[in-house]
Amino acid sequence: MSVDEGLLAGVRRELVGRGAGPPGGTDPDQDVARWARTRGLVLGSEDVAALGCAVRAEIAGAGPLQPLLDEPGVTDVLVNGPGEVWLDRGLGLERREVDLGDAERLRALAVRLAAAGGQRLDDACPVVDARLADGTRLHAVLPPVSAAGVLLSLRVPRREPFTLAELVAAGSVHPELAPVLVALVRGRANGLLTGATGTGKTTLMSALLSLAGPDERLVLVEEVPELAPAHPHVVGLVVRRANVEGAGGVDLAALVRHALRMRPDRIVLGEARGAELREVLTALNTGHDGGWATLHANDLDDVPARLAALGALAGLGAAALAAQAGSALDVVVHLRRVGGVRRVDRVGVVDPSTRVVEALAVTDGGALRHGPAWVELAGRWPARP
Repeated sequence: MSVDEGLLAGVRRELVGRGAGPPGGTDPDQDVARWARTRGLVLGSEDVAALGCAVRAEIAGAGPLQPLLDEPGVTDVLVNGPGEVWLDRGLGLERREVDLGDAERLRALAVRLAAAGGQRLDDACPVVDARLADGTRLHAVLPPVSAAGVLLSLRVPRREPFTLAELVAAGSVHPELAPVLVALVRGRANGLLTGATGTGKTTLMSALLSLAGPDERLVLVEEVPELAPAHPHVVGLVVRRANVEGAGGVDLAALVRHALRMRPDRIVLGEARGAELREVLTALNTGHDGGWATLHANDLDDVPARLAALGALAGLGAAALAAQAGSALDVVVHLRRVGGVRRVDRVGVVDPSTRVVEALAVTDGGALRHGPAWVELAGRWPARP
């Protein structure tokens, strides 16, 4: 049922305005009932429950955006200023009418969400990337960096990670390709998962890492924690940003170096986007096989150029990059979004010059096509029943 905005505003001023949590307890329904009694208001049980749910969203959730985040199948909620809200349920972006109040109220919501993720969002730090307590990833931008007003991007994690079998059932992984991916993980191939934003790289990575042996120690290095493999021994390292004085920062490259000292069986980089590529290649060239990383790329054929660009940021010349990447990387698994479905599109083998040669590809008709590198792929990592 809808909530009377006047009642919600009164409760917001009384309860939310006093701090991060409701005074007098942890149950918003009780606080709402207590607040109503002190003002001589008579609320039915349904009114109390609805108002309590709204207050709970104001205190510990995403306010008026919380119902969208709670909708089944929603992966992203996007806000382009107070009057424009979009969501993605896997079928492309859909616009929704949501009352976010005025610009000041939306800014207050963004600041509160950033604080809940342990980050500062204000005029001195107008852009933030954080992870909320329930795993939702938050990206927020304040004016004047954003010309349209406050921008919010909320990515909703799946409560339980997908298994490889579920990805096959959903059409994300071709049934004949699944045994190949299993063989790559269990054969300890070093690989890259590539694709554009939102193609399912993190989802597939979590599913693949869940196949690693239970006696293996997985060390995950991420800018923001997103990987969630169903595995008994996972250690996560997360970037720490510098404070306002520019001190205390720990970047991805440093975390990869520290991961090497943590007795890892597999080192996994959430996303290679800079100088940390050099550290990952070094790790994969020093006996730490079975490692994976994700990389933004348009297609298999574009991976060498992306590696060269990132290698340049790390001070690696073309010859050094070819020597490092050619011996460290075995395979590239590329994903793309087709008709609203995120799917594994191509698999390639990396040759010594870092060229990626296609081994498998899913055709537009849904068939699996064998490429020039299929014999090498099948020979090095044979799929077993």
